[in-house]
Amino acid sequence: MQHRIIVLGAGYTGATAAGRLAKRLTSDDVAITLVNAEPDFVERVRMHQLAVGQDLEPRPFSEMFAGTGVELKLARVTGIDVDRKTVTVTVTDTHDGNGGSDASEPTTEELAYDTLVYALGSGWNDQGVPGTVEHAHEIASRPGALRLRDRLARLTAGEHVVVVGGGLTGLEAATEIAEARPDLAVALAARGGLGDWLAPKGRRHLRKVVDKLSITVHENVHVTAVDADRVATADGTSIPAAVTVWTTGFAVHPIAKATALEVTDRGQIVVDRTMRSVSHPDVYAVGDAAMAMGPGDKPLRMSCASGVPTAWQAADAIAARLTGAKLPKVAARYFNQCISLGRKEGLIQYVTADDRAVRAALTGRTAAVYKELVCKGAAWGVANPTLMMPSRRRRVVAEGTRTGAAAVKAPA
Repeated sequence: MQHRIIVLGAGYTGATAAGRLAKRLTSDDVAITLVNAEPDFVERVRMHQLAVGQDLEPRPFSEMFAGTGVELKLARVTGIDVDRKTVTVTVTDTHDGNGGSDASEPTTEELAYDTLVYALGSGWNDQGVPGTVEHAHEIASRPGALRLRDRLARLTAGEHVVVVGGGLTGLEAATEIAEARPDLAVALAARGGLGDWLAPKGRRHLRKVVDKLSITVHENVHVTAVDADRVATADGTSIPAAVTVWTTGFAVHPIAKATALEVTDRGQIVVDRTMRSVSHPDVYAVGDAAMAMGPGDKPLRMSCASGVPTAWQAADAIAARLTGAKLPKVAARYFNQCISLGRKEGLIQYVTADDRAVRAALTGRTAAVYKELVCKGAAWGVANPTLMMPSRRRRVVAEGTRTGAAAVKAPA
């Protein structure tokens, strides 16, 4: 019988893992099912561009995985039973196969697996701040970015936009909006100093671009409430905001926390160095969903830069355990932080392996081109999963003869 591998989620990490598994293993031995609610790939690192009206290239999974042996299941994950090794999904494919729409009621299915790759990722985190859910916009998802796009398009000159959060997402959102809509009054509210984690060169350039775009920066402020027309801070300041964009970090998908998997307080699945669950060895977690350790025994931050190497590691480890090969070690380390500051400016902050800024930084137009190439490269890697590596398909061997016998049932 074929070994059943189910990959949940087709973001950067899930799609990468599915394609890499297809390249490592033969379709005679394994059946790979990729479960995702949407039919095409979402370039999450470009949601700030989508929000200001830019159109993104469509990347349908039907084309990306054509001929790979990966079966795409358009469905929303509603439950996981890690003891019974099943996944419950609600099918979201409404096409009738003839180019029309099937108006029938959504159906619920139960999928059985031998190995599960959990890549459901993360969404925005409202941090429990009053009024955020009701009044703020998020750009951690395509629906959220499209809602913001519609709202920004209806703003008139002089109206106020406040981006809450001074991290990478907040910086990209604020500068993109200010560049695309110079007629708006754009502000950034940051809990720390502007780019305070950057090296001096990076901070100077960031300040220069922000000033050039006429972005008002509120530093060292803690937003305590969001209203329809303003945000309030802990020191009593009221910042006017016809639109509030919330970018204060990410929250993982809640399903893992509802299972018997060992998870952290924030719901990330605890994994070993091969991305395998420490409590259920037939489950692997990748990307934002995983509590994975990087250089210096520091947790990897939620990012595409962290996620893709974890997908490589999980896929290669699964293939090795199934075929009796030596377990690989994919280095999960950082090289730089790439920040777009609109379409004309960028900032590449070089970092140590454990993500601490060093003196070197690339700025200006060259950095913008660099960041664009990184984004295109990441999307190309997902769209061409089987071209990212030489073909090394190996046959699955009998479980008792694998390296680390019974590896699919018990930790090695």
